Amino acid sequence: MNTTLPLLHKIRFQKSNRENLIELYDEATEDYEFWSKDFNMHFGYYIPFKTTLFKRDTMLNEMNNQVFNRLHFNKKNGLIADLGCGIGGTMRYGLRKYPRLSVIGVTLSRFQVQEGNKRFHNMNGLILEENYCNTSFADGSFDSAYAIESLCHSGHSKEALGEAYRILKPGAKFVIADAFLKKDEEQLCPGSHYCYDQLCKGWSLEGLGSIQRVKKSLKEVGFKNIIVEDISFRVAPSVLHVPFAITGFIFKKLFKKETLKPQSWKNLKGSLFALLSGLHMKSFGYYIITAEK
Repeated sequence: MNTTLPLLHKIRFQKSNRENLIELYDEATEDYEFWSKDFNMHFGYYIPFKTTLFKRDTMLNEMNNQVFNRLHFNKKNGLIADLGCGIGGTMRYGLRKYPRLSVIGVTLSRFQVQEGNKRFHNMNGLILEENYCNTSFADGSFDSAYAIESLCHSGHSKEALGEAYRILKPGAKFVIADAFLKKDEEQLCPGSHYCYDQLCKGWSLEGLGSIQRVKKSLKEVGFKNIIVEDISFRVAPSVLHVPFAITGFIFKKLFKKETLKPQSWKNLKGSLFALLSGLHMKSFGYYIITAEK
């Protein structure tokens, strides 16, 4: 039985005017199956002898594992929020690992809502069309929450962090896994700034927050016991898959005589500049942040 269903009467579907982002995920989500059979729409976490360099999904699912390991919840009846859930790859990972857990995800993409919810057969998972900066959930609804490579679409805004704080119960954990700037945007060198600009255009990002500013914002909205982990070297092996994945995807389309959609080109461009940005290690880093309400 889906224990999330009683919550539905509290939820109002909201619409966003962020058309570029919605268009990107409505049109390009299916492309992610080439990146991950499990529809993990993020990079991975490499652990020698546990994950496999040449099997991308082992690293991508390990990132899911690392995030869930940092959350705090009752494994029998806990309720978790996925803020920017995509098509539900991470949700499915958590629900397979903890079958009695319930997870609600939010996304702006109606396509992701429709396709993602099809994948929760006999699971307590639900995806809603909502904006994670302004959800309809009651105060203190969730035991924990996470956001994997999603808050960058709001520029890691204080508004998004504040909303996460509002919907969590006292003592709950909030985990963010994402790329951040190591310095303010105006301090980037010309090469870093160009890669950053193209990355934002390709993936319809409002921008990446600087790690110092985001930590400060978390404190200002009320979070405590904030732990910041630089996992850039753990993430790098999966980022290095990008050029091979892009080449393989293009050849697959050419072989099938299919035309690449404009949003697919944007997605591929964003992926390429994610790799190039990662080479500017003094300007960009990948972090896991754990905070407590």
